[in-house]
Amino acid sequence: MPEETSTPAEASTPEEQHPAAEQPASGTSSESTGEDALPEWARKELAKVRSEAANYRTRLRDAETKLSEAKDPAEVEAALTKLRAQNAELERSVLRASVARKYELPDDLADALRGDDEAALVAHAQVLAKYIPVPAPPPLGGGLTPDDGGDGEMDPRKLARLTRR
Repeated sequence: MPEETSTPAEASTPEEQHPAAEQPASGTSSESTGEDALPEWARKELAKVRSEAANYRTRLRDAETKLSEAKDPAEVEAALTKLRAQNAELERSVLRASVARKYELPDDLADALRGDDEAALVAHAQVLAKYIPVPAPPPLGGGLTPDDGGDGEMDPRKLARLTRR
């Protein structure tokens, strides 16, 4: 029975330790100004991370209700085992995503990273990063292109017709 009383307390401690995690949602003028100054890719990444955090919070609440509804030690142990497995999988996915972001891999390749620990994931990400093409810089022509869509040959008849108009 001591597991039942200590387990819900342990499950609620992450929210108690990080009460500021839910406070940024209210937003202040300085926070919104800082967010507006971020580039588009950073705002998308921030929104993605926030949605993941919200998902983790809902899973935590679901786990707390399951543990509080458990009636005997066998049910508590089964619920704990399931939660530990889910937690381990979530930690692996977060680690894969962070390594993929560090080496600028696409989301598809983030799920394909192999390895049991961070060092193995980093080594695999470095190998995959070699095969990701570097995007070409934008052209510096300023929108002006000297090509008028012709085939490159000058036709004096066409030129004469154009000047008469």
